[in-house]
Amino acid sequence: MTLAAPAPQPLHDADGAALLVLTPLMQRYLEHCRVEKRLAERTTTLYALDLQKLQQFMQAAGVDELQVGNAHLRRFVAQMHSGGRSGRGIALILSGWRGYYAWLGREGRVASNPAQDLRAPKSPKPLPKALDVDDAMRLANYHAAVSGGSDGSNPASQARAHWLDARDAAMVELLYGCGLRVAELTGLDVSPSAQARGWIDLAGAQAHVLGKGSKRRSVPVGAQAARALAHWLAVRQRLLASGVQKPTQTGAALFVGINGTRLTTQSIWQRLKSRSLQAGLNAPVHPHMLRHSFASHLLQSSGDLRAVQELLGHANISTTQVYTRLDFQHLAKAYDAAHPRAHLPAANPPAAKKFSA
Repeated sequence: MTLAAPAPQPLHDADGAALLVLTPLMQRYLEHCRVEKRLAERTTTLYALDLQKLQQFMQAAGVDELQVGNAHLRRFVAQMHSGGRSGRGIALILSGWRGYYAWLGREGRVASNPAQDLRAPKSPKPLPKALDVDDAMRLANYHAAVSGGSDGSNPASQARAHWLDARDAAMVELLYGCGLRVAELTGLDVSPSAQARGWIDLAGAQAHVLGKGSKRRSVPVGAQAARALAHWLAVRQRLLASGVQKPTQTGAALFVGINGTRLTTQSIWQRLKSRSLQAGLNAPVHPHMLRHSFASHLLQSSGDLRAVQELLGHANISTTQVYTRLDFQHLAKAYDAAHPRAHLPAANPPAAKKFSA
């Protein structure tokens, strides 16, 4: 189907200012996207903005769209990168250009796609978000005030608040003290069985978990985590004995909710978010942030990357190496704060003394 070139329509930027009018071929391509490909209006608008950038570069370089080659586009990419545009942003623009030149090729207007083998600069991988040691300890040491109301006179509410605090404290200790993934935490049972995805061995001070790729691993349980777990298990057992929760409801799950069923990952996210804010942290904490904190703090103290890899259950050590960047950040901050040569002198240096001949 051959489309007639529509009348060129001006684009507008976010402030409503008119931009350059696209070329007739660009207008035809956008019409093709709207009519034949039936793309969403938002997608077509983004493609139009990509073509707007291409047209600006073409005018500055003095080339026609049918004369643009790979070298031109490389120069355009370099200009965008030096101007501060992210690698991801450039990749999206290149995708729009690639689609446009692929269409021009099908229309017989260009012999090859100049954007076909062009890739955007790699964006630096964001560092995992980890708590500093003080915030991690504040969260781990936090215990909610347990009362049944303003005068603590409601025993049922008091008991509920007590077991919630005991359970949540044990979860925080396992996430931060053992570096477990939230899915590994929800899969824990009280004792081993043929159906168990994971379980706690308090006597041996170990957590046995089923990680990614159905790979099992064992991690040590520290003294603080063991104490929190022992307390939670005692509270959990009292719930069963009192009949508040039925054994058939609770089953083998280590961490259960109000209704006696195994906690979900979403529930743990919500409980941890609430608990971290109650503990006075500036920002809400999610489970994986505690896993990052476990790895970062352990690496800062030990420097043993292989041990951290084993404890986290990473198949490839390159996955663990990201924490060395966090460790370097920690060292850099310590250097800036403590080393006498880390900062420029506050005052101007003394003037040179004059010596008489």
